[in-house]
Amino acid sequence: MHRVNWDDLRFVLAVAEAGSVSAAARGLKVNHATVLRRVAAFEESFGITVFDRTPQGYDVIPDRKRLIDALQEVGNSVLAVERIVAGATAPLRGTVRVTSTDTFCQSVLPAIVAQIGARQRELKIDLLSSNAHLDLGRLDADITVRPAEVLPESLFGERAAMLAFDVYAAPDRRDGWLGLSGPLARTIPGRWLSENHGKSRFNGAADSFVTLREMAAEGAGRAILPCILGDRDGRLQRLRDILPPSRVAIWVASHTDLADVPRIRVVRRRLAEALAARERELLGEV
Repeated sequence: MHRVNWDDLRFVLAVAEAGSVSAAARGLKVNHATVLRRVAAFEESFGITVFDRTPQGYDVIPDRKRLIDALQEVGNSVLAVERIVAGATAPLRGTVRVTSTDTFCQSVLPAIVAQIGARQRELKIDLLSSNAHLDLGRLDADITVRPAEVLPESLFGERAAMLAFDVYAAPDRRDGWLGLSGPLARTIPGRWLSENHGKSRFNGAADSFVTLREMAAEGAGRAILPCILGDRDGRLQRLRDILPPSRVAIWVASHTDLADVPRIRVVRRRLAEALAARERELLGEV
């Protein structure tokens, strides 16, 4: 077995992709002689010829195309390592985009984000409110704060706290229920409502707990709400012993490729710590 000089591989791949030594030299920002020397060193080391030298340029010998394919895989892996290392050594400044539900963006996260910003003044945190799950793989956001039963495999993070739900209504409410639609229909309270009152005629429905709170406060009917929303609203009464204990984990997570970027790691950890400190409030116990 030969010891592989990874730098020589880079020069061979550059010539194969550019089709000439001159073009490869320009792309690598080195001189023509350096490229010739490094390609020759590779071929001599392994006792093979990779290119046909022609007046038109350097053509990969047909039998060596599999070698070039392998070099391209190595090149992609090296670039991935460089991205990870660059992220791991990035400074604690810049913008971190945090996505969460409207419940958290309106009732929980603004105060937490302000506290983090006061400690890390070179960090800017953007809050993206959406009840849909944004695609972190496409970099719609850097961190997600989501109530969910499980964390998707593509995300890395931790369970920061638990969120509880209960039934709320205005004192002069109409009879009947307000339904959960859209993504909320698939939540734990949404499934309970469907299983136990799905045959009832709902007075209305919404795909947002914040909207449901407003509908309930106007007397439209009973609504299942996160306790963090319902308990704070003086227009609503909590109707206990109707909904069985209903809790869901709150996850703070990033895409796995971004997990070690310092600014993202720091913000993720501080979000989790702040949510854990407010768990009793999130559970409706204060």
